[in-house]
Amino acid sequence: QLQASGGGLVQTGGSLRLSCAASGRTGSSYVMAWFRQAPGKEREFVAGISWRSVMTDYADPVKGRFSISRDNAKIIVYLQMNSLKPEDTADYHCALNTAGNIISRIAGQYRYWGQGTLVTVSS
Repeated sequence: QLQASGGGLVQTGGSLRLSCAASGRTGSSYVMAWFRQAPGKEREFVAGISWRSVMTDYADPVKGRFSISRDNAKIIVYLQMNSLKPEDTADYHCALNTAGNIISRIAGQYRYWGQGTLVTVSS
């Protein structure tokens, strides 16, 4: 089970930090990622982190502005979002892939999903 939190309303240029806590068994090799879905658009990959190797991947629109990290002691992933833009407005979902260490950008590769947390960036 995944529990996401941290969304809200922020002005352009502001920051937010999303959190996603996982409960239950995950094994030793897994990937956690954030996807987002704006109204009328398809769900898109934002960032991912491989738990064992701590490798990360970011979608081009968020590179240099967003940072994904993890809590070593708990299965919690964070998404620090800086320099937010109106186009970042979306419902953000965390996802878990327990099948290995490869960070996939394809939503269908993730078996477990948290509920969305809404991020709204006003202009």
